[in-house]
This record gives sequence, C-alpha cells and structure tokens, in this order.
Amino acid sequence: MMQSTDTPPARSASTVHKWRHLAMQREVIVLLAMVLFNLIFTPHFCSLQPFNVNMTQVVTIVIVGIGMTLVVATGGIDLSVGASMAIAGALAPMLFLNVAGPLGVALAFELPVLAAALCGVFNGLLVTRLSVQPIVATLVLFIAGRGIAQVVTDGSLQAFNTPAFQWIALGKVAGVPFQVLLMLALVGVFVWVDRGRFELRRLRPGRPVRTADPGTRRARRRGRRLARAAQHALRAARARDRRQ
Repeated sequence: MMQSTDTPPARSASTVHKWRHLAMQREVIVLLAMVLFNLIFTPHFCSLQPFNVNMTQVVTIVIVGIGMTLVVATGGIDLSVGASMAIAGALAPMLFLNVAGPLGVALAFELPVLAAALCGVFNGLLVTRLSVQPIVATLVLFIAGRGIAQVVTDGSLQAFNTPAFQWIALGKVAGVPFQVLLMLALVGVFVWVDRGRFELRRLRPGRPVRTADPGTRRARRRGRRLARAAQHALRAARARDRRQ
C-alpha cells in the first residue's frame, strides 16, 4: 500500500503561509496589544469620554494617512503634507471672514480643497513630467508651503467665530463627534475605491494606483498609464489632507 508523500510539504507550506499572513498583520497586533495594555493599566480607559478624546485626536492622522497611502502605493513619498494643510488652513478663514453670508462658508469648504489639490498637481508634474524624485519634488513645497501660509496671514493667527464652520470640529451626531464620522466615511470610500468597486469613466482607480510604481514589472506588463496614475494619487492626497 503506497502512502502519499505530499502531506508534509503541504502542511509546511500552509504553516509558512499562516506565519507570513500573521507578519503582514503586525500593525493590527501591535494596536491590539496597546489597547489591552491600556485596558489593564490605565484607569477609565474604556469609558466614553476618553474614547471620544482618543478618536478626535486621531482623526487628522487617519485622514492624512489615507492620502499618504495613495502616494506610497505608487512607490513615492510626500513630505509636503503639512505645508499643503497650512496653505489650505490659512485660506479657509480668509474666505468666510471676508465674504459675508453662506457664500463665504461654501467657498471656505471648496476653494481650500482646490488649492490643496493644485499643490498635488504641482508635485505630480515634478515627479511624472520632469522625472524628479518624489522626496526631492515634495521637499520644494515642504519648504515653500509654510512660507506661503505665513505671507497670506501676515504671520498672525486668524480668530473667527463661525458656528457653521466650527461645527465640523465641535459638532456631534447622536453623541458621536462629527469629525469621527467624517473620518470613518473617508476610510470607507477609500476602501471601496481601492477594492475596485467604483468605476469612473470605465477606469477602476484602485488598480492603476496599486500598480503605478514604475519599478514593477507588473505595472509595465499591464500597460498602465503610470505617470497619470501617480499624478492623480498626489492630487487626491492633497485634497484628502485638506479635509482634516
């Protein structure tokens, strides 16, 4: 009676696959370990108030991380995140302080997003058209962006009292901070797009971005328009950064 000799290698391959999958989830493991540590050693950690505080503090990081993920997926890096946020953040109060009525608030929502997206276009053109390394290209705006924001505001803080605009940071929906809901919505949209379930002009945005690294054979074999995908990723990253 013959015995199969395929079982041990199959089990070994399965074990290696499981350990590899576990290693890929190391960030989740570290997060769970931190939560468990705080549950044990931090008083009142699981109460509602600390939870709301922790969530509101992480909103900005998560939203910026969404945009940064798009750029990193193309094989690049973006140093100008904070500078783009500074430009958009300086532009928004100027609009609703100088334009009266709902129009000023509406412009304060739209134009800063457009300005941040244009910063992304600038970075994208440097990377894709002039073949500048992403870390060098974004360093330009990293240095110049904060200076532009200082010039626009004359180096002074802009105090304002506009309830419609402040509600984004201070408002709550059913006891949940609105900015947390905004963060979850943006994460959901990003996952939806990344999984290729959203089609725009017969192009699935998640796929070209994930294969836009010019150094990957897969990207070249599939014939993606790498430059355009990378430029779209940089522009989208800036627009998402503004929404923080």
